[in-house]
Amino acid sequence: MESVEFKLPREMRLALRQLACQDDVSPGQVLRALLNKEISRRLNARPPVRADERLIAPLRARLAPDLAHATNWDDLQKRLNCAGYSLREAGGGLAVFTHPSGARVCKASELGFSYGRLMRRFRSPFPGHAHTWLADRFLSDTASDPDEDISLVEPFDHPLT
Repeated sequence: MESVEFKLPREMRLALRQLACQDDVSPGQVLRALLNKEISRRLNARPPVRADERLIAPLRARLAPDLAHATNWDDLQKRLNCAGYSLREAGGGLAVFTHPSGARVCKASELGFSYGRLMRRFRSPFPGHAHTWLADRFLSDTASDPDEDISLVEPFDHPLT
C-alpha cells in the first residue's frame, strides 16, 4: 500500500472518524471501501440500452407498414405478432420484443414511433401501461405538439378515360 495525503474539511473528518468508530475499523479502511465502491460503480456502469442502427434500419422498413396502418393498440399488436414481434411497456415508453420468445429488440421510438405519438394517434394509452400520467399529458392537448402527425390526404377525383 502507498500513503496518500489530502485535506478534508473538519466536519467531514469528524464524520469519517465517527463512521470508522461505528464499524470498528480505521478511517483509512472506510475511505478505501468507499473509493473501491465508487470505482467499481463507474467501471461497471452499463451503457444506455441502444440498438445497433444497422439492425434497426431493416426492422424499421419491415415494421413501418404495420405501425403506420394499425388503427388501435389491439390491431397494432396483432400486426406485430404476425411479423414475429410485440410491444411491451418499457420504462416510460414502449419497446419491441420478439414474439413469442420475448427477447428485447429495441425501443419503439428507435423505429420512429414514440409512445406519445402512438397514444395521440390511437387516442388512448397502451393497455396496462403503468405511467398513467403520460396519457394525461399526451392526450390532453395535441394541438400544441409540434411532433403531431398530420394527415395530408387530398381527394383524387381524376376520371379515368
